[in-house]
Amino acid sequence: MMAAMAGSDVLEALRSIPLFAAMPDKQLERLAEAMRERTIAAGEEVVVEGSGGVGFFVILDGEASVSRGGEEIRKLGPGDSFGEMALIDKGPRSATVSAVSELSCRGMTAWEFRPLVAENPEIAWSLLENLVMRLREAESRSSA
Repeated sequence: MMAAMAGSDVLEALRSIPLFAAMPDKQLERLAEAMRERTIAAGEEVVVEGSGGVGFFVILDGEASVSRGGEEIRKLGPGDSFGEMALIDKGPRSATVSAVSELSCRGMTAWEFRPLVAENPEIAWSLLENLVMRLREAESRSSA
């Protein structure tokens, strides 16, 4: 029962992420199944600003702090996620995420994500739509 609960929590969290929001349930389920469980100790840095990124995480339980330039910019909790851009470009992390309490997460690496996208073109299309939306938002903020 616990595994089913965690699975439904992961699905709900994935549905709330703009990158995956338009994805059909079948593909979301495949994505959730491909994610691995991970426990992160309180105080541990999960990702570090400026370092290379290859992983994406969904928090199932616990609290994390997001900081940029040493300043906390927000807290994350169950259902929140981070690192989705790293699934695509493996570029440097835009912020540091640290575990405030023990974190129970599900995660996936870029090399696990790429074959899933290659086998499911609708996932690729959803990613493209989301990236265009983010680009338009960034352009409208910079021209304002």
